Amino acid sequence: MSIETKPLAGKTVIDLTTALAGPYATLLLAGLGARVIKVENPTRGGDSSRNNSPYVTSQGLNVRRTSEDDMSVSMMLRGRGKESITLNLKHPESKQVLFDLIAEADIVVENYSAGVTKRLGIDYASVRHLNEKLVYTSISGFGAGTENGDRKAMDTIVQALSGVMMTAGEPGQPPVRFGLPIGDLSAPLFAVIGTLSALLQAEHTGQGQHVDVSMLGALTSMVACEPFDALESVGFPLRTGAYVPRLAPFGTFRAADGYFAICAPTDQFAAGVLRAIERPDLLDSEDFGSRDARVFNADRLHGLIAGWAAEKPLDEVLEALTSNGAPAAPVRTTAEAVRDPLVLSRGEVVPLSHPKFGHFDGLFGSGLPMVLSGSRTTLDAPAPYLGEHTDVVLKALGYDSDRIENLRTAGVL
Repeated sequence: MSIETKPLAGKTVIDLTTALAGPYATLLLAGLGARVIKVENPTRGGDSSRNNSPYVTSQGLNVRRTSEDDMSVSMMLRGRGKESITLNLKHPESKQVLFDLIAEADIVVENYSAGVTKRLGIDYASVRHLNEKLVYTSISGFGAGTENGDRKAMDTIVQALSGVMMTAGEPGQPPVRFGLPIGDLSAPLFAVIGTLSALLQAEHTGQGQHVDVSMLGALTSMVACEPFDALESVGFPLRTGAYVPRLAPFGTFRAADGYFAICAPTDQFAAGVLRAIERPDLLDSEDFGSRDARVFNADRLHGLIAGWAAEKPLDEVLEALTSNGAPAAPVRTTAEAVRDPLVLSRGEVVPLSHPKFGHFDGLFGSGLPMVLSGSRTTLDAPAPYLGEHTDVVLKALGYDSDRIENLRTAGVL
């Protein structure tokens, strides 16, 4: 097998998604080599991400769109590797066009609010007869089969409901919203896992299925990976701020010119920290010589580390810790992180390019953070303009130019 081959080469995805959760799932599928045909509503200007400021213009980044050629950074990132066609799914003649697309596809991904696809007549039950091996993936806020039509599945809403906001921040302080839209980004990961699993099963059985992933369920399942109730019942606070007492020494600390993180819950790593802060006398002490003792005296231990580092340059602090075998790292800005030569060399972060204006220095986006030894996982093609591939896609289905033009005149496309 040539390393130029992509794992999902030959598979076709009909992308009925908008915003972030759904488009991120189909972005991953595109990076794995699937052909992703993005269906966008022409009456609303396509995917809502197309109207997310800022935009890349001929002169660089701008808060406002300045010409039809401009494209939002959001779409430049989420639309890579996809083809765009326009189709007004509320038009009665659109259903047959979509059915023709689905009949030739392997996967459908949608992230409508619960109940919308059924009202449009394009839910899994309505389309499964078109293609027995079809994998139909739904990403919604609360589950495709639930009656939550009035509940809005915004990332912050899901964060609030999942409990994750109460796992960060200081005790007694207000809830903390994660700056990263973790609700929007966790659900598509599970959706892709489910989609690929169902695809493998369809190859063996000849039968596709419905993959149903909720944002709330995905994020809450991650919260449940930590036994917070049990921890609280034995006296560990739910929210611990900069430190994690039950893993002491563990947390983020301040040096004279920056912040750093320590993760040293084991005896070996903790010994490295004590040597680094020039307190080898504590290695065999009753208060800090064992893991349970360090946890019991976590506040004192973290205070010793904080006092030692406060007036020292960050480089000196990190050198002392790492040279003594203590896991430590600087707390980097996002700008520093995305320019890390390692993640850039592995394609985990990549430069973003506008389809006409190319790359502007400093504009990066997520790559596909997996390296396969026998195939490529890259997002080579830039994001498409709205409806850029409508004619090409429909002609491949057997539509002639007159039929396409009639559909466009009627407001279907």
